[in-house]
Formats: sequence, C-alpha cells, structure tokens
Amino acid sequence: MRRVLAIAALIATVAGPMAAAAQEGRPVLGAGRGDQAQAREGAKSGRQVPLSRVLDMLRARYPGRHLNTSMGAQGGRGAYFVQWQMADGRVVVFVVDAESGQVIGRQGG
Repeated sequence: MRRVLAIAALIATVAGPMAAAAQEGRPVLGAGRGDQAQAREGAKSGRQVPLSRVLDMLRARYPGRHLNTSMGAQGGRGAYFVQWQMADGRVVVFVVDAESGQVIGRQGG
C-alpha cells in the first residue's frame, strides 16, 4: 500500500509540470532535438549562460541531482527548464532565465 501511495505521489508531483510543458509546446520530459545545439550556440555567442554554470548554481543551492533539461521561453525570454530531484526525492522543475542564469520560477515539489 505504501508503494502505491509513493508512486501516486510521484505521478502527482510530475504531472503538473508535464501538463504545463505540453500546453506551452515545449518538450515534456526530454530535450527537443535542437535544444543542445541551441544552448551551445547561445553560450558560445555570449547570449546566454552555459548550462554547466546553471547546474553548478543549482547544485550549490539545492542538494540533489539533475535529471533533465529542455529549452523554451518564459515571459518572452529564453529559459532553461531544469528537472531536478531534491535530496528528499521530490522532483522540481526550475525555470532559469537563460541570459542571466537566475531562477525565475519553480514548478512542483
């Protein structure tokens, strides 16, 4: 019974961000085909913070591990959508402004 409740809680935690991602037309649980190239080109040109720097910042602030990242837009600006598993097992999607590297939103957990 506990296992069923734990699985239901995990599904509920992930379902909200997944639905929001689908409505916004961005990839749900995986990077789109052009996401890596887009991120690499943006960082190379200086238009956005490298993903490695964003992940280092998240690691320093939120103990846990990186699960996945996709690119998209938030408020008309480029954004990283970083799926992160917190130390207690909760899954959170951090919305990070790609130009400044600042966390501008958080979904789940």
